[in-house]
Amino acid sequence: MAHIIVVGNEKGGAGKSTVSMHIATALARMGKRVGVLDLDLRQKSFGRYVENRKAFMEKAGLELPTPNYHELTQIDQSELKPGENPYDHRLSAAIAALEPDHDFIMIDCPGSHTRLSQVAHSLADTLITPLNDSFVDFDLLAKIDGEARTIKGPSVYSEMVWNARQLRAQAGLKPIDWIVLRNRLGAQNMVNKEKMGKALDDLAKRIGFRVAPGFNERVIFRELFPRGLTLLDLKDIGISSLNISNVAARQELRDLIKAVNLPGVEPNF
Repeated sequence: MAHIIVVGNEKGGAGKSTVSMHIATALARMGKRVGVLDLDLRQKSFGRYVENRKAFMEKAGLELPTPNYHELTQIDQSELKPGENPYDHRLSAAIAALEPDHDFIMIDCPGSHTRLSQVAHSLADTLITPLNDSFVDFDLLAKIDGEARTIKGPSVYSEMVWNARQLRAQAGLKPIDWIVLRNRLGAQNMVNKEKMGKALDDLAKRIGFRVAPGFNERVIFRELFPRGLTLLDLKDIGISSLNISNVAARQELRDLIKAVNLPGVEPNF
């Protein structure tokens, strides 16, 4: 049975698609069979990332390890059972199509609350939530006092994850391994970093997630998207010597993969 990884956060701009593409491609490079779904049916940033990769490979005459992108197919109303939600049906059909031939299924959720995202969270074996290093983003997880010292209670997204956990427990499935990534960290504002770190550590103990390092804010990520590339592809396209920033970013990816701790996965890059 494929291990399902869901990348979710109801706030846009946290780097979900970048994280999804880098993890999915890293797994493919390690010889894992990876199927991917993009549940943002309007913007499809993750889907476009994969399409950009395929277009670049064709133009450059290269063959790079690539996850298998699967579209959610449209369905006819006649295919639905009485009372069945069409989005539930489309997601179930997509996972059923990918599961037999893949080791991992990566699902990238939209930066908003949707039925598809809600159902996907209940299917997650591993849930990865990229979070910008800002109390604006932290507010999605928990309500905090004006001094950023006291957590007053869980917020909307944490409550959705709690509901997903309850559904899995009722179905007899193993608990979700929830990882919050401190993503897009800046080089300065150390006071804010310390406050965020303490707040996340306190909240992790209260609602049950692990905190892991994500990516720092780097220009390279904006440059990779149009060609569908990741940090691990640079040498394959003829960049023999990486600059200090790129080397550091590769190390961040290695640390991220280790921290997520997926079954049967050990970074070898």
